[in-house]
Parts: sequence; structure tokens; C-alpha cells
Amino acid sequence: MSKNINIHNTAVVGKKSKIGLGTKIWHFCHIMDKSIIGKNCSIGQNVFIGKNVKIGHHVKIQNNVSLYDGIVCEDYVFIGPSAVFTNVINPRSKVNRKKEFKKTLIKIGSTIGANSTIICGLKLGKYSFVGAGSVVTKDIKDFEVVAGNPAKHLYWISKSGFKLNFNKNNIAVCNISKEKYFLKNDKVSII
Repeated sequence: MSKNINIHNTAVVGKKSKIGLGTKIWHFCHIMDKSIIGKNCSIGQNVFIGKNVKIGHHVKIQNNVSLYDGIVCEDYVFIGPSAVFTNVINPRSKVNRKKEFKKTLIKIGSTIGANSTIICGLKLGKYSFVGAGSVVTKDIKDFEVVAGNPAKHLYWISKSGFKLNFNKNNIAVCNISKEKYFLKNDKVSII
């Protein structure tokens, strides 16, 4: 490992894992072989990253999160403490279902709140936001904010994390970035 990667001495890191420069791996983490972690990531205390998990650049994973085979996080994803992910729809102790692992895709800039549960096989859209304690059972659209059990649509959000208020022409402007957004057919895009 490079001097530009900070790995706490209690962490267990597989020799065949790939870890990008500037990444920090904190206490009691377990990073399996064949996992990929991008540059400038922060992997909090007691995080497990399974084999074949792919994590982009600038991702922040808070304490007590387990990411299993089949999970892909794109760049700038934030995963809050104790968020839960699954990778099999119908697990049974007596039945080996390793060939049934489902892919979960967390798109660029998404945020997953603390103690949320993400059922496997879903796509969380670009810059989407999952409220703390939510149970996500279906795909989330780009820029969508969801919360609850099961998680339901609340409103739309900008890349900067601010609620979008659409005018009569279905256009909204982010208060911070001044980027313009357009709402059509229940989908948001940047103009």
C-alpha cells in the first residue's frame, strides 16, 4: 500500500483489493480481496466491504456499514452510519444463494441517511437522498428525496442538497449553485 493511503492498524485489508490514493480506512474495518475503493474516500470505523464491491472516488462511508458483493457506489456517494444493504431477495440459512446476488447501483452524488435499509437489486438515482431510518424497496429517481417505511417521494433536490421549488413552467433554480432544473414526466434534469 502507498504512503498516501491511511489504513488504521486494526483494519484487515485483502492484498488483492485496490485502494485509491488519499483514502482513509479507520478502526476495525474489513476490506475483502477483489474489492475496489477509489481515491480520497473515507471508510469509517467497523465497515465491511465485500469482494467485488466497487466504490468510486470521494465516497464517504460512515461507521458500522456493510457493503456486500453486488454493490456499486459511484463517485461522491455518502452513506450514513449503520445503513443496511442486502444482496439476496429471499435469504435462507439452509439454502446457498450466492449465485442469486443482485446488483445495487448507487449513482453519483447520492446520500443515504443513517439507519436506512436498502433492499438489493435497486438503483438510487443521481444526487438522490434517502432520509434517515428509511426502508427503500424500489428504485429512486435522479434528484429525488424519499423517506419512510416504505420510502416514499417527498420532493426534489439539487446537486447542492437544497429543495427545488418548480414554477409554472416546471423550472427551478438552486439557491446555492444557481443551476436550473426542469421537471417533466416526473423526472428532473439539469438545463
